Formats: sequence, C-alpha cells, structure tokens
Amino acid sequence: MPGPVQSILQNSLDGIIIEAECHISNGLPAIILIGLGNKAVEEARERLRSAFAASKLTLPAKRITINLAPADVPKDSTAFDLAIAVSILQASSQVHHDFTNREAFIGEIGLDGIIRPVRGIIGKLLAGRGRGIEVFYVPVGNVEQAQLVPGVTLIPVTNLAELHRNLIGATPTPIINTSNGLQVRQPPKTTHHQMGEVIGQAAAKRAMEIAAAGGHNIFLSGPPGTGKSMLAKALPSILPPLTQQEMLEVTHLHSLANNDYEQLVTERPFRSPHHSASNIAIIGGGLNIRPGEISLSHRGVLFLDEFPEFSRSTIEALRQPLEDGVITVARAKQSVVYPARCMLVATANPCPCGFYGSTKPCVCSVSDLVRYRQRISGPILDRIDLFATVESIDHTQLLAATPTTADDTAAKQRVIEARHLQAVRFADDYSTNASMSNPTIKRHAKLAPTAKALLDRAAAQLDISARSYMRTVKVSRTIADLDNSAMITPAHISEALQYRRTNQTEAI
Repeated sequence: MPGPVQSILQNSLDGIIIEAECHISNGLPAIILIGLGNKAVEEARERLRSAFAASKLTLPAKRITINLAPADVPKDSTAFDLAIAVSILQASSQVHHDFTNREAFIGEIGLDGIIRPVRGIIGKLLAGRGRGIEVFYVPVGNVEQAQLVPGVTLIPVTNLAELHRNLIGATPTPIINTSNGLQVRQPPKTTHHQMGEVIGQAAAKRAMEIAAAGGHNIFLSGPPGTGKSMLAKALPSILPPLTQQEMLEVTHLHSLANNDYEQLVTERPFRSPHHSASNIAIIGGGLNIRPGEISLSHRGVLFLDEFPEFSRSTIEALRQPLEDGVITVARAKQSVVYPARCMLVATANPCPCGFYGSTKPCVCSVSDLVRYRQRISGPILDRIDLFATVESIDHTQLLAATPTTADDTAAKQRVIEARHLQAVRFADDYSTNASMSNPTIKRHAKLAPTAKALLDRAAAQLDISARSYMRTVKVSRTIADLDNSAMITPAHISEALQYRRTNQTEAI
C-alpha cells in the first residue's frame, strides 16, 4: 500500500495532521470510509464517484478502503475530499508523485470535479506549518485568505483533472510563496458614523478617545436620544488600522464562523448583536463549535446596546473573556479556546423609562429602578474601565453645527501614537494598557510622587476599592500616553478619576 496523503483537521486555533490511507483489494466495487467521520465525510464517496467520472479519471472497480488516521479522532469536514482523491490516484498507480510528510492537500470536491473552498483555511495552514508542512495544495477560492499566512508554499487547485495533470508533470505546477504574507492595503473606512457627526458631547468624545487609545471597555449612560449609540458606532473611525498579524487573526476567526471563504477582513470588526441574542450566539458554541460575537469582535469593538436588556446569564458569561481576552467553550465532546481581545462598549438608560435624573419626569417606581439596576452585576462593572454620562443636547445646536472630519483625523492620529508608545513599552505590538496585569502596572505605570499622593488621598476619601485603584492607574497611563508624557502627573490622575463609577451607575 502506498504511503498516506496528508490533510489537516482544524476547527479552532490548533489542529492535527490527518493521513488518508488507501487500500485497493479484490471484491465488489465499493468505497469504504473509516476513521470516525461524520455524515459530511462519509458523503465524500458519492462526490468522488461523480468527480472521477467528470474528470475522465479511472475509479478502480474494486473494494477501496480509505482510513483517516488517527482513527479515534472525530472528523467533520469536507476538506479531506482532496486528500482522499489523491490517495486513490496514488494507490491505483495513476500518479507516481513522490509524496513526503511536508505536503498537505486541502479542499472539497464537487460532483463536476471542481475543487471548492473550505472553512478555516488560515487555521489549517498555521496548524500545518507548525507541524513541519511546507507545501499546501489549496482551492483557488481560498488562495487570497491563504496568502495572509507567511512562510508557506501554496499550490492553487482548480479541479481534479488539473491536479492530476500537475502531479504527473503534464502541465506546469503553479506555485505561490508567501515569504512575508499578503500585504493588504487598507481601504477607506466604511463605518456609518464619524465622531465629527456627533454634536456636542465633548466629555463623552474624550472618554471614547481614551478608550480607543488604551483598548479600555467603556460604559455610556444617559437618557434616550442623546447619542449613546451614535458615539459607539463612531468609535471605529478613530481606531488604528489592523496590522498584518491582526488581519490574519480576524480573518481566520470570521472564516471559521461563516462561508465567506474569499473575504479578507481588513477593518477592525464592529459587532452589535441584538439584546435577544442567545448565550451561544455571544460566547460561541453550538453543535459544531463556532466562534461567537465576542470572538468575532476580536481586535475590534463589541457593542452591546441597551446592556441591561440582555439576559443575566449572557451578561455574566462575559466575565472570563473580558478579564482574560480569551473564551473557553467547553462541550461534552470538545473544548475550544477562541481569542476575545475586544473593546466592550455598553450603553444603558438610567432607568426603564429612561429619564431618571434628567429634566424630564421619571415615571418609574422605586422597585422598577432596583430591578433594572440589578440586571448588571458588580463583577461585570468591575471589568469596565471608563464610565461616561451622555447629556441632553440643546436642540438649537443640532442643525447649526456642521459635521467635520478634521477632529476625527487628529483624534485618530493621537490614538495611533498612543498605541505605538504602548507597543514599545510592552515590546508587543498587540498589548494595550487595558490588558496590563497588576505586576505590569507596577513595572510600567511610572507615577510622579505628587500623582501617587493625589491618588492615595482620593482612594481614602472616595472609598475606592483595590481593583478600582489599579484601574484608575491604567486609565491614567493611557491619558499620559495621549499627552506623550513619560510620567503620570496629577492632572492625568484627576481626569481618570472623573471616569470612575458614580452613585448613578455603581448599581447598574
């Protein structure tokens, strides 16, 4: 029996090499697939029969046994079709290619022999590269995403007949080397809102800029119609562009979750699920585990409008990912860890009717207020760094003011420069002040003596908890970065204290 043909099983951020072994023996014509494959894998038998006939290739009229090893690992992907087809060609002596353990075949075969793209190609390439595979035969439809992965050799495959000709040397083999990965030019931003379109709200805009600069979670509260949602939707307009590595991570996650096999994600994600979304939709999972909204917003923004209207269990499920930057989805048969390093932007009204504390009368009872505010627990609010109130706007300003993008450009440049300072400080292009641990804060905070004295006095007078104390330092560090200041000064501490939880929000 000839040697195995390799493919890759990959549903999360890691993967294993799958070897397609083929044995042809005398007996009634049949294709037997073993190796713990699901229905999609087993149906490859019918796809192969039609594809071989359409490609004018010989499918031996014998008993063909295909083993997908290791046989004790469940397999649920059509990406093994190509490896199975090549193993049959090899076992039936229709190709005499010198296969090595440095090649892998990935792709789904159609009834007409066309090689169709598959989900999660980036993860498969990363997993294969990490295990010594250098050459990947991939569908043409996956090539654009695949070129984001540096340091691999890609051989695009259009159909089974073309692959057969390439393997026997009848036609030249197209080769793509991705030494540094695909260099993608950033297209213009397509967000629906710009910060300049929001009239007034200088304090809230400043809070959003600080959040963008340090990657902080932010909570916006205020009466309905004051611009909370508009501010949140304008946040991507001042965020820095995705780096190549971030683009690879984000595109990979989105490829796992949907069928956009040819789409490159070149902008920071902005996900805004409805408050009726289920736990699985937010955190990930399902029968075949897929990333949820918190992972699809990785390196971007997760906007939860009307935060208290989400179910209590959904809100509490955000605890681990907001703290650790990853989400662990555990099921009976499988456990998967997805990245979830996103900025949470949550909005809420001060009460069910929305007008508590405003100039308009509130019609809510005390029990209504208590129930509404108890929908969000203290531990979740402890994971939010910035709290800002969005006040009502004078109506005469709404039509008089002219939206401008000049402020957006300046704010974005300040954010980019602040992020660069953090990358240099942490020797990591992807770490931000929001992700600092307590030891990291002690090492990099650099408070001036007068600033520390001010913070200590404020902590004593305002009865600030230990977690809030360290959170204030993180926010102060970001404000200092926006000012291009190496030291945190009393002015930075004073501004950071303005964004702590107030009496109005400490129960929400």
